[in-house]
Amino acid sequence: MAAEQIAYTVKEFAPAVPGWLNKGDNAWQMTASTLVGIQSMPGLVILYASIVKKKWAVNSAFMALYAFAAVLICWVLLCYRMAFGDELLPFWGKGAPALGQKYLLGRAKVPESKHRGYNDVDDITEPLYPMATLVYFQFTFAAITLILLAGSVLGRMNIRAWMAFVPLWLIFSYTVGAFSLWGGGFLYHWGVIDYSGGYVIHLSSGIAGLTAAYWVGPRLKCDRERFPPNNVLLMLAGAGLLWMGWSGFNGGAPYAANIDASIAVLNTNVCAATSLLIWTSLDVVFFGKPSVVGAVQGMMTGLACITPGAGLVQSWAAIVMGMLSGSIPWVSMMVLHKKCSLLQKVDDALGVFHTHAVAGLLGGLLTGLLAEPDLCKLILPFDTRGAFYGGNGGVQFLKQIVAALFVITWNVVSTSIILLFIRLFIPLRMPDNQLEIGDDAAYGEEAYALWGDGEKYDPTEHGWHTSQFSEVAAPSPYVNGARGVTINL
Repeated sequence: MAAEQIAYTVKEFAPAVPGWLNKGDNAWQMTASTLVGIQSMPGLVILYASIVKKKWAVNSAFMALYAFAAVLICWVLLCYRMAFGDELLPFWGKGAPALGQKYLLGRAKVPESKHRGYNDVDDITEPLYPMATLVYFQFTFAAITLILLAGSVLGRMNIRAWMAFVPLWLIFSYTVGAFSLWGGGFLYHWGVIDYSGGYVIHLSSGIAGLTAAYWVGPRLKCDRERFPPNNVLLMLAGAGLLWMGWSGFNGGAPYAANIDASIAVLNTNVCAATSLLIWTSLDVVFFGKPSVVGAVQGMMTGLACITPGAGLVQSWAAIVMGMLSGSIPWVSMMVLHKKCSLLQKVDDALGVFHTHAVAGLLGGLLTGLLAEPDLCKLILPFDTRGAFYGGNGGVQFLKQIVAALFVITWNVVSTSIILLFIRLFIPLRMPDNQLEIGDDAAYGEEAYALWGDGEKYDPTEHGWHTSQFSEVAAPSPYVNGARGVTINL
């Protein structure tokens, strides 16, 4: 006990522990940041590498890896303060570096977060830990948004175009949504609820992904018709990291290790489990058997749906949200997609529109219906409630609709402009001869030392002959020197 008192009261003995620092909050926020980071690296890297055809495993993993690194550098150089700094426009902050020692060691603060019209309430967002913790925590959200978006354009986007797209989309699209809803922009002050990113992350990535898929163009016909996972067990490992990391995703949203964070973590897992079970049940009813890929999609829709209201709805409501997130996106993917000519035309490789845009929109609207007044009081300074609780709840639901329309419109327009600009200098889509081969043509590297899925090696042409049922180890004709096995069936 004496040691604790010294740590918090005698500053000259502990210069690294200023009086405003809460060690518990800081420890939890850094843990939550790490959990969200693990969702991307290695979670989505593994998931993407294994859920695609073998010939696209390296490309898919590398797109996620590159985005994670590029977003971090852009974030600290410019974008953090565009999203959480001083106001430049009602929907955009002033960009500036977040690298100075004094800035990062000072107490975290979101300067535009004090709700206007509530002068008697000191509600400015000012967590009890240093700015460095908040900068990194919010970076992990920005990174995963770009990586989720990438799922729409896997299997054909030119990697050079992707390398240009990531920083431009972060600057001109993500920061707008983040500032508007979280950083003190006009939607934040209007009272729109987005607890942990149903709109900022999931609706944005789903709509931007669909838009990007339209401009980039489709995969080869053979890839669209048959795109099986190359490793289902590894896909489940990536999905597991994603699910477990979501406790930090939603549990870190209150910026403190408080009781609302506990509710958010429980609701997150309840909704995800319910959604997975509902999706799997629908697969069994309509297709006669469960699908592991379908179960992962159901998990994803549940996680995306609960995100905008994780700490604001009761746990029974999380089950309701899970039931709807396991069924409505299922219908949009399995039924409406096949009947809508636009969705048929646009090649959304991993169905990010359904698993994130539809689920994120659904969660935002359900939050406008199910947000519980007493839970809202835990983190909001004014009377907020969902429509089911009467009072001003109907107005809250309308606000959620308007905010969704803004996010959708901004992402369609900004993503289109960015890609049309890049197209002036770099082709958005790989040439067909590279698309036929995949990773080996694009990178000179392969995920597995096995022949198939488009590789051009011909054993008869290169002098390696086998009997009808024999196996023979053959040297690779490519510069990487990998060896493979040719099997004649």
